[in-house]
Amino acid sequence: MPRAQSCKASLRAIARVAKTASLLLAAASIGSFAFPRAASAGDIPTFVVDPSWPKPLPNNWILGQVGGITVDWQGHIWAIQRPRSLSEDEKGATLDPPRSKCCVPAPPVLEFDADGNLLRAWGGPGDGYEWVGREHGIEVDERGFVWTGGNAENDNALLKFTLDGKYVGQIGKIAPSKGSNDTTQLGKPAETAIDKDANEIYVADGYGNHRVIVFDATTGAYKRHWGAYGNRPSDEKQPAYDPKAPVAQQFGNPVHCVKIANDGLVYVCDRINDRIQVFRKDGTFVKEFFFEKNTLGNGSVWDIALWPNPQQTYLLSADGENNEIRIIRRDDGAVVGSFGRGGRNAGQFHWVHAIAVDKLGNVYTAEVDNGKRIQKFRLTSDALR
Repeated sequence: MPRAQSCKASLRAIARVAKTASLLLAAASIGSFAFPRAASAGDIPTFVVDPSWPKPLPNNWILGQVGGITVDWQGHIWAIQRPRSLSEDEKGATLDPPRSKCCVPAPPVLEFDADGNLLRAWGGPGDGYEWVGREHGIEVDERGFVWTGGNAENDNALLKFTLDGKYVGQIGKIAPSKGSNDTTQLGKPAETAIDKDANEIYVADGYGNHRVIVFDATTGAYKRHWGAYGNRPSDEKQPAYDPKAPVAQQFGNPVHCVKIANDGLVYVCDRINDRIQVFRKDGTFVKEFFFEKNTLGNGSVWDIALWPNPQQTYLLSADGENNEIRIIRRDDGAVVGSFGRGGRNAGQFHWVHAIAVDKLGNVYTAEVDNGKRIQKFRLTSDALR
């Protein structure tokens, strides 16, 4: 073919390709054509911090260390905070004489809606019960009860209230612990989880004891308990965590969280040993996952939230020593993403202590030490499509 004809043919071919591409783009713009997308690109949750959440508290209130956070069946966010953790400077308006215009400690228990509006607040000492010495952990069940605990020296009980803060009852007592195999008393419980179908409450027990213990959620009757690997727990003194040593055969202190998945698996945070252990509901050990095994200090596994799709594909895990949230594939423990770092700006953390997720995939975090705040992270990927 002569060179001129060859050039014309090439130009016609290029024009046809360009026209086809133009038609495809036009069709896509009106929704009649969808370009293929990476199958897994939007499956992994990603987030952006909402710096305006929650809205400013009323009554000149301020938060102290936030010892727990959870989302109830209505999508409301509940936090339990520590008024006594505030410095004199932070609670200056309450001193006699007042040191400053701001601030006043907020009540320990606070309920917010998803937009950050405060709905109610209550807590502290009352008639018929003894309040804890240091607030830790909060759970709200679908029967309309709020469970709270503590981790001060004699905080060896769970307290049960109505949504409005009326005292209902308790498991254990604000009194000395009786050890990891006693069935009547707790040991500075860190967190709880409700098995609605069985009407049972699981307790990560805790800062003093080395176990998970289960009670009837209505009567408080003891059901069962277990330690690491499903074995009988022991209170013998354990050596300091060493990532090069053989793995610990007992839970360390604290046993910091317990969560129950839809498929019946029970996930337990063994914080200081940098691991999550997985069990069946009867305490049978299934498997374990380690994360950032070289983490010393306060450990790398502080709390867990289950992803709200039906399969609960992911675990979101708060790491207060490394100050990040890990996104973990639940079936094999693989870390597929993370967000956060140490710092004081929005979206950063200092001792991120607890985590919760709502049905829309939004994440809520709580910080202790001098973090003293709660934050919201909005889902930005298609992980719930």
